Amino acid sequence: MYIGDYLGRRELYSPDKLAFIDAGKSPEWRLTYREANRRANRLANWLKSQGVAKGDRVAILAKDGYEHLDVFFACSKLGAIHTALNWRLNWHELLDIFRNVTPKILVFSDDFRENVVQITHQLSLTTLHLDGDGATGSLHFESILRDAPDSPVTCETLEAEDTAALIFTGGTTGLPKAAEVSHRMIAWNTLNTVIHDLTHNDIYLNVFPMFHTGGLFVYTLPQVIFGGTTIFIREFKPEQVLELLEREKVTVFAGVPTMYQMLTQAPNWEQADLSALRFCTSGGAPLPVPLVEKYTTEKGIRFKQGFGMTEFGPGIFALAPEDAVRKAGSIGRPNFFVEARIVDDGNNFLGPGEEGELVLKGLSYCSGYFNDPAASAAAVDERGYFHTGDVARFDAEGYFYIVDRKKDMFISGGENVYPAEIEKALYQHPAVHMCAVIGLPDPKWGEVGKACVVLKPGASATEEELLQFMAERLAKYKVPKSVSFMEALPISAAGKILKRELRNYWTQTSPDV
Repeated sequence: MYIGDYLGRRELYSPDKLAFIDAGKSPEWRLTYREANRRANRLANWLKSQGVAKGDRVAILAKDGYEHLDVFFACSKLGAIHTALNWRLNWHELLDIFRNVTPKILVFSDDFRENVVQITHQLSLTTLHLDGDGATGSLHFESILRDAPDSPVTCETLEAEDTAALIFTGGTTGLPKAAEVSHRMIAWNTLNTVIHDLTHNDIYLNVFPMFHTGGLFVYTLPQVIFGGTTIFIREFKPEQVLELLEREKVTVFAGVPTMYQMLTQAPNWEQADLSALRFCTSGGAPLPVPLVEKYTTEKGIRFKQGFGMTEFGPGIFALAPEDAVRKAGSIGRPNFFVEARIVDDGNNFLGPGEEGELVLKGLSYCSGYFNDPAASAAAVDERGYFHTGDVARFDAEGYFYIVDRKKDMFISGGENVYPAEIEKALYQHPAVHMCAVIGLPDPKWGEVGKACVVLKPGASATEEELLQFMAERLAKYKVPKSVSFMEALPISAAGKILKRELRNYWTQTSPDV
């Protein structure tokens, strides 16, 4: 039974092939497919002994490291559901997620021990610590693996439509939604990926957080299915990334524009030999043409640009390297097994050059949102198209362009930031009467948040006070860079705050923001 036993199949085909390098460990871990599969079997056997079965959730709260894949592959063997948590979240935010997805087991690293202590005061669950002394009652992860049998484990009732993982999207109403990633979705994303990108002998360096679809599914799982080698680091450090690209002769690399900018500022940029790279992929935001030209001129790098999302793919569009300058600003053309259309407000298909909502159809769509049937149903229309909420257009050659991103979301350093979450926190402050959070251009992060606030009559607050208030309630990356006080916010006839007017105003007022 191999639907979910990715490593069992790969051990059969290439047991001694170098599969993974964890460069975040000291000394580094270098695992063959056989060694990786045996680790997954041990963890799966232990989880089974704890009553974890098909459909149960196993959560992990840790910075990047190979243990994320231990959990994913062990869950896949059991038919359980891998649930990676955003370690940037405040423990209050995490607690809301726990109450929704109710994991049976939590694996965590010492960085987040205090968060785990707070959560386990509220909820009862079994915990495993990766390092340090753990929390009260937690078990040591490597000791569990050492003592458990490595006999094969499979789920005989597993089907392709069963959920393999939950990946959280930013919540537009406060609580992040959990997209259900099925084994079917993983397989079709892999097929879309290898048609355009991968060979059997590629070496990929992953720098995306493993709680992101980018970290787990863009190239990591396709690499396993195709039998390549994947390298992990604990967190993005430009100097280390350049060292690994050269030392390990990495052939495929992916990042967001902010990362590519930071690499050029690293002290070893000038001497770094990146000649083994077949191409680099950029996503998350448009890649500036001058940056493309710098990489091409100084390092001979070919860039692919892409567009994806948690609920679909994640690989949806790809812009070939030869089009990086000619079609600057485009997200490219749809991947092979993805159908993309543009529709108007009446859900009628539009033609070249016409702006409307981007809708998608294909077998790499998720199965909906966990424990949220209403949102699952609302996301797909009667023809089976997933509505992205992005305003887009395509040209006569079939290249697509995003005109305006979904609703009010903005992207800061590759992270989706949803203003509604920030506004919800701001409204808890007793002096705040009205508020709106917008994203403004930023040379380093792509975009940063600005909170526009109207105070209650007679009330007072300072910018520093509100920033601190938000920092105590939100993940750091969500906290706006600045707060501006206004006498009133622009309001539409329907009573809605006109955020586009705010963005235009502050972009013109502070073009260097």
